[in-house]
Amino acid sequence: MTEPRWTVLVVPHGPGKSKSLAVSRPALRIILGSALVLPLSALVLGYTTISKSVDIARLNHLDRQNQVLSQELRQTRQLINELTDTVKVISDRDRQFRIIAGLNPIDPGVQQAGIGGPSGEWPEREQLRSAGALGMEALNAHVDVSALIRQANLLARSFSEAADSAETQVDRLKRTPSIMPTRGFLTSQFASIRIHPIYQDARPHEGIDISQQMGAEIRASAGGIVSQVKLNEPGYGNLVAIDHGYGLVTRYAHCSRILVRPGQRVQRGQEIALVGSTGISTGPHLHYEVIVNGKHVDPRKYIFPESIVD
Repeated sequence: MTEPRWTVLVVPHGPGKSKSLAVSRPALRIILGSALVLPLSALVLGYTTISKSVDIARLNHLDRQNQVLSQELRQTRQLINELTDTVKVISDRDRQFRIIAGLNPIDPGVQQAGIGGPSGEWPEREQLRSAGALGMEALNAHVDVSALIRQANLLARSFSEAADSAETQVDRLKRTPSIMPTRGFLTSQFASIRIHPIYQDARPHEGIDISQQMGAEIRASAGGIVSQVKLNEPGYGNLVAIDHGYGLVTRYAHCSRILVRPGQRVQRGQEIALVGSTGISTGPHLHYEVIVNGKHVDPRKYIFPESIVD
């Protein structure tokens, strides 16, 4: 059987001869195939070129982002280092403050436990570990910031505790007898047994005697509340007692005049009475007692140099 053939007639619009072209079926297939392949090839090539261009642009964008992130992480690391130094200074101040406030410094083991690595669920951890160098830098920064936050919280609680303790310490110091209640000469010391100057028998002397002229001022040796004002108390004459709190009480006897009333709040150094010779006395002087938790103690232990009083 003869192979089919097609004749293509080309007729010019103007003068000229018409031409005919005989085309066999295989040749027609080749021509039609070429007509389809070329546009498809062009499309594929164009798509590939555009895709590569987009990928390159995306890679360049990611590279610029990585550079920016890397720079930000370096700056963040520098800030973390500076913050770490600052927290260390605060930690040293906290240790000193706690000592001043009468507290023990935070145990290093407790402090280390308070600033250890992050605990609990943290889904981003594995993602950052698998994100390369920048991911590890971000992970380390996260860990260090978390530790600093925990340490800051620990220091905040410590400072609060020390502040409360210091406030108590300051109040206690204000209420601790520390000065001579009057200026004069020590004529009789604190003693468990002494010969009484009038009765001439052995009796305890539960305070000290300070000789001073009649009418000299008597000052409160610490802040407190006047708990007793007694006139003509047997042996003591006119007597003032001040409750300083914390188990501390001071008593001032043989006064010629009392200048305060029961329940009145007084401050250290405030004038509360005048020296006299009331009660059993051989002359003008102040009998001064310090009582700690119900027990008389030597008042000289509660007389400090003026340089450290208030």
